[in-house]
Amino acid sequence: MKKVLLFVSLFTIGSSFAQDCTKIFISEYVEGLGNNKALEIYNPTNAPIDLSEYFLARYNNGTTAATVQNAVQLIGTVPAHGTFVAVIDRNAGNATASDPAAWDELQALADGFFCSSYDVSNAMNFNGDDAVLLMKGSVAGFALNVELSTIPNTEVIDVIGKVGERPNGGWSTAAPYDGSAGAGVAITKDHSLIRKASILKGNTDAIPAEFNALVEWDSLPPLVFRFDANGDTIKSAAGAPVRFGNWDSLGSHDCNCNSLSTSVVEAVQMDVYPNPTSNGTFNVISSENIKSITVYNTLGQVVKKTRPNTNNANVQIGNSPGLFIVQIETAAGTATKRLIVKN
Repeated sequence: MKKVLLFVSLFTIGSSFAQDCTKIFISEYVEGLGNNKALEIYNPTNAPIDLSEYFLARYNNGTTAATVQNAVQLIGTVPAHGTFVAVIDRNAGNATASDPAAWDELQALADGFFCSSYDVSNAMNFNGDDAVLLMKGSVAGFALNVELSTIPNTEVIDVIGKVGERPNGGWSTAAPYDGSAGAGVAITKDHSLIRKASILKGNTDAIPAEFNALVEWDSLPPLVFRFDANGDTIKSAAGAPVRFGNWDSLGSHDCNCNSLSTSVVEAVQMDVYPNPTSNGTFNVISSENIKSITVYNTLGQVVKKTRPNTNNANVQIGNSPGLFIVQIETAAGTATKRLIVKN
């Protein structure tokens, strides 16, 4: 009982500190096939933030206690109104058949690699049914079996999932969100989650009544098919369509906190309008030629894909109301915008 009280006290204290646009938080969560696992951390402030003052923790399989072995101290710097992409450290040098390397394309997006040995730290080995916490403080110098709730001067900054709950196949999009009734789509496993632009701070409630991811996150499938210059699906030597990691949004974050920035300038100017739209018809305008536009619903399903080959495109996705994610690809890179369709 004492350990449980310490645990509850830790998260209650942390919940009173969060302020809008003043602290870092997790802006993207990647739980792909195998070891394609990454977390993007966003800095909403006008000053760079040293990540050595923070650590990640994994409360796996519904446990209410985690140790230093379940945590990893971060290193690196998050620039003002910028991001830091942390990727699990599995590569050709330390991967095995049962513990494979992250795909090259995900490794290429990393600002830092963490958890090279499961026996030393498994914080990045989340599998869709684990709560993941971003915390301020230090686990350096503590033995691997020391419980995190006993380490002083720590603060919960952000949480994905619900500590103490192990969802069936991942937290889902329909109540009960633990997946016990098989309702909805599990989106913390084999999916990416992108924080909504309206979210200005981390969630510090580690034990909510329920974890409904779609309140603060949009969902994307982990893999996509891509097309060549002729519009044909890219295929392998065996003739099968090649799947690519759907991680183009990693490395930048669209947040309303960015309006406070005095230094952020986008290299490629883009806009989606009208937004909201009342009939599902909208325009995409870009300073660069648009190679492709892909529209996803909040379940990560592709609603529309088009290759306009122009810098001013008109798109129709039907008049079903809701929130949609628009990925715009140009030669300079890919941007993600959010679109609202109203009745």
